[in-house]
Amino acid sequence: MLLTGDNATVARAVAADVGIDEVIADVLPQDKVDVITQLQAQGKVVAMVGDGVNDAAALAQADLGLAMGTGTDAAIEASDLTLVRGDLRVAADAIRLSRRTLSTIKGNLFWAFAYNVAALPLAAMGMLNPMLAGAAMAFSSVFVVSNSLRLRGFRPLTAAD
Repeated sequence: MLLTGDNATVARAVAADVGIDEVIADVLPQDKVDVITQLQAQGKVVAMVGDGVNDAAALAQADLGLAMGTGTDAAIEASDLTLVRGDLRVAADAIRLSRRTLSTIKGNLFWAFAYNVAALPLAAMGMLNPMLAGAAMAFSSVFVVSNSLRLRGFRPLTAAD
């Protein structure tokens, strides 16, 4: 959805160029907040990308506010995340990277807890050699770090300028 205070004709032309079907134009800042609130009331998770003072309230209301780093200080302060480049396409990359990061964190937590759930009772009962337990703990740490380093291989879909 393109939600903008700009002229409807211009907004529809921009939306057509980027493949957006729904356009709400000529809206005031409070109207942007109202639209976001309505979407949230329908159970939708709303991400808002903005760059101006007129977007600040909507950025704050959205579940995820993304401010363009080239925008105003008010928008940057109201947002959850600031996109350093002024390219709107990086918003999708930021969401992809955040999802991959969260997935990696969950995987790391699973393996760390699985190790502890399996190894601690065995060690407490004396069924696990302390040297083996120490080696397994070191391996667990190496696994978590190595798994996290996979995020360095993330490649954005947008071409670097």
